[in-house]
Amino acid sequence: MLEKITATTNFVIENANYVSIDEEKLQEFANKIKDTKTIHWLASNPFGLLNLSKEELSLFLLIYGSIDFCFWGNPKWTIQTEIGNLDGAFALLYALLKEAKENKQFLTPMYLKNLTEEQFETILKGNTKIPLFKERYYIITSIGKILVEKNITSFYQEINEKTTDTELFDYVIQTFPFLEDTRTYNGETIYFYKLAQLMTSDILHLRAMKENIKVDISHLVGCADYKLPQVLHQFGVISYKSELEQQLLNKQELEENSKEETEIRAATIVAIHRLSKITGIDAIEINDMIWLQGQDKSLPWIPYHLTKTPSY
Repeated sequence: MLEKITATTNFVIENANYVSIDEEKLQEFANKIKDTKTIHWLASNPFGLLNLSKEELSLFLLIYGSIDFCFWGNPKWTIQTEIGNLDGAFALLYALLKEAKENKQFLTPMYLKNLTEEQFETILKGNTKIPLFKERYYIITSIGKILVEKNITSFYQEINEKTTDTELFDYVIQTFPFLEDTRTYNGETIYFYKLAQLMTSDILHLRAMKENIKVDISHLVGCADYKLPQVLHQFGVISYKSELEQQLLNKQELEENSKEETEIRAATIVAIHRLSKITGIDAIEINDMIWLQGQDKSLPWIPYHLTKTPSY
């Protein structure tokens, strides 16, 4: 399936009307990052995450990876913690981890299956309701239902022999249908699978750190979310047709499955793939480098493209 992501996103860029890739800027950006060393975000043990057992961590990353999307809103969903206010992905991580530490039943299939909306809302309590709350609730309870129906009491035992990205990626997209992430463009199905790729990368990085085993992440192709295009646009790697750029500057929401949205996401994947070929760095590592650069709030980023979808 991973090769379909590369093939179909190339098809989009070959036929794109609104987004293009500047090869000269791509080479400049490759030169900029070729000697960069990245440390996976799990290595910093955020909020004591690695203190969980390997069995707990595997299920935790399945949950977190499945609902880690779409945090934009006004006001932005924010939670209060003893270390200050958090928003976005780190707020979600903190809230879920707090529940996992305080409620030992949380990381069990049956508890997830029977989780109520009220309980989930309490876990994610912030200044406002998290965007796409119902979609997230559906996903987290679906994880429990699927594991219970398949009689999987330990997600870790289910995946512990899958140490390559192709094996684990294929398993998660076949087992958890809510991870489907495709678009239709000029009559063709375009494959992205952002969340499934990130989840695969996180779980394998975790196992390498926690169990000191060798894993393979070299086939992952990069993730089409809303932060990476901001960085690639800032450095001139991708550019937008004037009317699309104006939409973004005006913070106008793009329609899900529109040509504009699909082209932005496809260009991100294609650019990462080409950067990987030039530098010899695994695509998912380049993905992480770009994402980290996107956390620099001092740069004048173009507003990210807004699309209310669980793919982001």
